[in-house]
Amino acid sequence: MRTRTPLTALGASALVLSLAACFGGTTGAEQSSAPQQSSGPVEIRYLIGQPESPEDLANIKADIKTFEAGSNGITVKLDVVPSENVKTILQTQLRSGKGPDVFGYDTGPGFAGALAKAGLIHDLTDAYAKYDWPVYDFAKQRVTFDGKIVGIPSQLEEVGVFYNKDMFAKLGLAEPQNLGDLMAASTKIKDSGVIPMTLADKEGWEGGHLLSMALSSEVGSAGMDKLLSGETPWDDPSVVNALKVWGDMYDQKLLTPSPTAVGYDNANALFYSGKAAMNPTGSWLAQEIERQAKFQVGFIPFPSSTGKGIFSGGLGSGTFVSATSQKVDAAEQFLNYQMSPAHGKWAVEKLQDIPAYPVDTTGIEASPLFTQVLNDTAKIADGTGDFGYNIDVLTNDAFNNAMWKGVQGILSGQSTPEKVAAQLQKSYKKPAA
Repeated sequence: MRTRTPLTALGASALVLSLAACFGGTTGAEQSSAPQQSSGPVEIRYLIGQPESPEDLANIKADIKTFEAGSNGITVKLDVVPSENVKTILQTQLRSGKGPDVFGYDTGPGFAGALAKAGLIHDLTDAYAKYDWPVYDFAKQRVTFDGKIVGIPSQLEEVGVFYNKDMFAKLGLAEPQNLGDLMAASTKIKDSGVIPMTLADKEGWEGGHLLSMALSSEVGSAGMDKLLSGETPWDDPSVVNALKVWGDMYDQKLLTPSPTAVGYDNANALFYSGKAAMNPTGSWLAQEIERQAKFQVGFIPFPSSTGKGIFSGGLGSGTFVSATSQKVDAAEQFLNYQMSPAHGKWAVEKLQDIPAYPVDTTGIEASPLFTQVLNDTAKIADGTGDFGYNIDVLTNDAFNNAMWKGVQGILSGQSTPEKVAAQLQKSYKKPAA
């Protein structure tokens, strides 16, 4: 049983800093003009993707009950759908005008931005002024489109590599200090009969994280800024080389066999069971790893060719209100509850989510693994850390599709890093000034 450490040791209590859509349209985020009902009895429907575990879902349901108890009659009907189906379900329901009042979804131009452009999300700019929600400025930017704030960022995340400390110690392996160390360790792990790195890319979105972590470590935050601004083209040798890293690992059989046929949950299960030594994914999985793994776990950035590398960090999901909801006032009260200090503290303690606004963590206890994640991500808030980016929440849907399909092509031997990089450049759209 792992020990848990009080978070008071973290010092600052402002802690910062876990899947896809494209909808056509040009109308932009809208204010609902339907008659509104702000208090009970009124029921709002809240749609979310399936949480990582039944325990997480039970915690979310209990939290909703807490909101309802103090809401003056507002109740919440929770609608849980498989995460891989969120895109299709939301597209159908929002376009029909029968969508949920409130829903969880990813932020950035390729996700919430596409919904905002189609006029499917309610404009929350006035609600921000009314409730004075203390969202970090950089996080607020990820839910702002055409000058309208359309959501509240739910949590921040970092992407790196979880590794089995016990297995590394058994094989006499140290924590990798650079990419050469990682490749050498992976080869030794393979020779021992264990999968060096469990990797899923059946769903496609995982490929964005793979490129993000390898590329961020190699070019740093400054290099990522140049790529995302258009100053550096996406067919640059640095992008080709980052893609080639994963192609080399595939060719050398250092990954899960046939990774494009392996689902995310199945890949995670290989790590939990000790059949794989490393798992490249995000900090959102830390709690489930602690529940499932029977060994000590470390979390490191994906190494660069010259050093330890940097984590890819950024904003993940957010919470939004449908533009056609007839219960916007009640929905905004539900969002306001989610922005409360008490709820933020609950999210850290129960879900190991890291809210995108200051949270006082005094008295909260956390495992060493999650304490590390909190320490790392807190550096983003105070500007003392160097972090790369999760590419897919900063680029449009056409680019993301090219990235996801391209990485799948590399991991199935059907494409090359050069071809994928060329397609990324072709699909890239320079951000508006």
